[in-house]
Amino acid sequence: MGRTSYLGEFEELILTMVLILENDAYGNSIVKAIKEHQNREINLSSVHITLYRLEEKGFLTSKMAGATKERGGRKKRYFQITNAGKALLQEMKDARMNLWKLSPYLKFSS
Repeated sequence: MGRTSYLGEFEELILTMVLILENDAYGNSIVKAIKEHQNREINLSSVHITLYRLEEKGFLTSKMAGATKERGGRKKRYFQITNAGKALLQEMKDARMNLWKLSPYLKFSS
């Protein structure tokens, strides 16, 4: 595997949630989705820091949406995964599956 970038577990989780949420990926929606699907409590500020870091690495892009009354006139920043982000997640998934296939106790199909 010729991966040039490395993602930590939390970065991978955030990037995967952006992929899953598609056009509805913003800070709070990511926090809620992780709570719902992983039963894991995470801090909104750590999500934002990670989103910005992934954007700097080229794995995400973002755009601002219109302000709403519900948000006190503040805009939401929506994130989308880039092709580079998708490729990296696929490489990481493939690498993990290759390791799991080596286990004498657990057999998984790809």
